Amino acid sequence: MNGRTVLERFPAGGPRGSWPAEEFAHARRQEGLPAEVVMDLATDTFLVIVRGDGGGGDVSA
Repeated sequence: MNGRTVLERFPAGGPRGSWPAEEFAHARRQEGLPAEVVMDLATDTFLVIVRGDGGGGDVSA
Protein backbone atom coordinates (compact mmCIF):
# COMPACT_ATOMS: atom_id res chain seq x y z
CA MET A 1 0.00 0.00 0.00
CA ASN A 2 1.26 3.48 -0.89
CA GLY A 3 -0.27 5.53 1.94
CA ARG A 4 0.59 9.08 2.91
CA THR A 5 -0.31 11.07 5.97
CA VAL A 6 -1.09 14.71 5.30
CA LEU A 7 0.23 16.79 8.19
CA GLU A 8 -0.78 20.24 6.90
CA ARG A 9 -2.05 22.09 3.81
CA PHE A 10 -0.85 25.48 2.55
CA PRO A 11 -2.29 27.59 -0.29
CA ALA A 12 0.08 27.96 -3.25
CA GLY A 13 -0.37 31.74 -3.47
CA GLY A 14 1.66 32.73 -0.42
CA PRO A 15 3.51 36.04 -0.12
CA ARG A 16 6.61 36.46 -2.28
CA GLY A 17 9.69 35.01 -0.60
CA SER A 18 7.57 33.08 1.92
CA TRP A 19 7.78 29.27 1.98
CA PRO A 20 5.43 28.24 4.82
CA ALA A 21 5.06 24.62 3.65
CA GLU A 22 8.84 24.16 3.43
CA GLU A 23 9.31 25.81 6.83
CA PHE A 24 6.66 23.57 8.39
CA ALA A 25 8.22 20.45 6.82
CA HIS A 26 11.67 21.50 8.03
CA ALA A 27 10.36 21.87 11.60
CA ARG A 28 8.81 18.39 11.43
CA ARG A 29 12.10 16.95 10.13
CA GLN A 30 13.85 18.56 13.11
CA GLU A 31 11.40 16.56 15.28
CA GLY A 32 12.39 13.34 13.50
CA LEU A 33 9.51 12.97 11.04
CA PRO A 34 10.48 12.37 7.40
CA ALA A 35 8.20 15.18 6.21
CA GLU A 36 8.21 16.36 2.60
CA VAL A 37 6.30 18.89 0.53
CA VAL A 38 4.25 17.88 -2.50
CA MET A 39 1.94 19.90 -4.75
CA ASP A 40 -1.73 18.99 -5.13
CA LEU A 41 -2.41 20.40 -8.60
CA ALA A 42 -6.15 19.76 -8.38
CA THR A 43 -6.53 22.13 -5.41
CA ASP A 44 -3.47 24.38 -6.01
CA THR A 45 -2.25 23.50 -2.53
CA PHE A 46 1.08 22.44 -1.06
CA LEU A 47 0.78 19.41 1.20
CA VAL A 48 3.26 18.47 3.90
CA ILE A 49 3.21 14.69 4.00
CA VAL A 50 4.85 11.69 5.62
CA ARG A 51 4.95 8.57 3.45
CA GLY A 52 3.89 5.29 5.02
CA ASP A 53 2.53 5.26 8.56
CA GLY A 54 4.41 8.03 10.39
CA GLY A 55 2.48 10.74 12.21
CA GLY A 56 -1.15 11.75 12.54
CA GLY A 57 -3.54 13.69 10.36
CA ASP A 58 -5.62 13.09 7.22
CA VAL A 59 -4.74 9.94 5.34
CA SER A 60 -4.77 9.95 1.53
CA ALA A 61 -3.68 7.11 -0.70
